[in-house]
Amino acid sequence: MIYREAGDFKTTYKADQDTFPIRFDRVAFWLSIFVVALIIPFFVNDYWEKAVFLPFFIYAIAAIGLNILTGYCGQVSLGTGGFMAVGAYSSYKLMTSFPSLDMFVVVILSGFVTAVVGIIFGMPSLRIKGFYLAVATLASQFFLVWLFNKWEWTYNYSATGQITAPERDFLGIVVTGAYSDPWATYIFCFGFLFIFGWMARNLVCGHIGRSWMAIRDMDIAAEIIGVNPLKAKLSAFAVSSFYIGVAGALYFAVWLGAAEPTEAFSIDKSFDVLFMIIIGGLGSMTGSLIGAAFIVLLPVTFKTLLVGFLGWPTDIAEFIQIILIGSLIIFFLIKEPHGIAALWRTLKQKLRLWPFPH
Repeated sequence: MIYREAGDFKTTYKADQDTFPIRFDRVAFWLSIFVVALIIPFFVNDYWEKAVFLPFFIYAIAAIGLNILTGYCGQVSLGTGGFMAVGAYSSYKLMTSFPSLDMFVVVILSGFVTAVVGIIFGMPSLRIKGFYLAVATLASQFFLVWLFNKWEWTYNYSATGQITAPERDFLGIVVTGAYSDPWATYIFCFGFLFIFGWMARNLVCGHIGRSWMAIRDMDIAAEIIGVNPLKAKLSAFAVSSFYIGVAGALYFAVWLGAAEPTEAFSIDKSFDVLFMIIIGGLGSMTGSLIGAAFIVLLPVTFKTLLVGFLGWPTDIAEFIQIILIGSLIIFFLIKEPHGIAALWRTLKQKLRLWPFPH
């Protein structure tokens, strides 16, 4: 067996905080990073880049951001699509206003702009929670999409209202526009996912992450023991919106290349990201990645099997896909509210104690 431990014993605080306490997991993780970062880019083509890898990287960043807010801090949000639109339109204005600005700086600044917007719309969380907060964030979704439709300055007074990403580079390598190479955009987006995933893991394991989880579990008790609810909730909204804004900037500039708010950032986008963290696992970084992979790969798999091999109509394949995703959400909400990540943790625990009884 790959796990031979019979118990869970830690002798130092560092060991207790390890992301991968088992050596097999550490080796598997770094081997996977090596393959993804240094081998796949040399073989990736346009189809795999646009249909699989870029959407997975970008949605995973957005899912991590929403999981910080909903999974770790317990603040329900249905405004993810609107916050992605803020990141997208911020990056567009920065790219067109400052042509010499490096694309990495553009994406980071777009995240900060979205963080400010997230704090503003996170103010109601100080007074309301649960479904009432979900309605408030839903209002932000509709308001932001309406704003980018009506405020002509945001799309540079274009007659169509559509924004198009100009060609920009990162360290001299073109990563946006029609002439960007698949390997360049692949590494650019993967780099953001790796860095931001590492940052998020450290945040949730530190003081600020513990304050988020205290607010999530029981906000009144958390305030009694000294957790500042204002600081905890608004910091969660800020960090979450920052991640989602970065995902929105990459979604528009690197993946799509052009966007229109009603189509690209509709309420469906908010539900897609929410479904990712529900299926993958609330309060789990691994769950964010699993959920993003599930939602991204499922349509590709159905299209390949049902449309490509069986010759079914596209609309029927899409209908079956929607039914399956809805059924899985209901299943996980009833049987395993913590998603696939919890099932994986349970399986690993059984393997660690095998063959001893539980």
